[in-house]
Parts: sequence; C-alpha cells; structure tokens
Amino acid sequence: MLAVVTTLLSVKRERFLSQLRRYCRKNRLALRLDQGRGKGSHITVEVGSRRTIIKSGELRPGYIALLLKQLGLPPDAL
Repeated sequence: MLAVVTTLLSVKRERFLSQLRRYCRKNRLALRLDQGRGKGSHITVEVGSRRTIIKSGELRPGYIALLLKQLGLPPDAL
C-alpha cells in the first residue's frame, strides 16, 4: 500500500532532474540541460538525440511518464 501512495505524489522539477542526472551518469548517457532554449522558466533537456521541454514546479506522475517516453527512457528509469 505504501508503494502505491508514493507513486501518486508529485515531484519537484529539481528532484526529477537530479534523478535523471544520476540515471544518465549510471548508464553513460549524454545529458544536456539548456535553460536558454526554454521559454520563461522552462528547461530544454536532451538525452542522446532525444529532446523535451520540462516546465517548472510540481511534476505529476503522468507528466513524468510522458517526459521519460519523449526522452526514450524506460518508464521505471527513475
């Protein structure tokens, strides 16, 4: 039951980026963050040749799943 509750919680963008950095470093994937390309407080993230834009603030589980799919990472990557 506890595992289900924790998967329903939102995650701050900085925590998501920290976990993404750790995953990419562990799997030797090229990671690039570019705050200049995103509009306003958005950040452009590139993993290898795949790119997506991450909004600021709380990231819901469905949005995180979408980001991982756009970056070509498995759903359980983080």
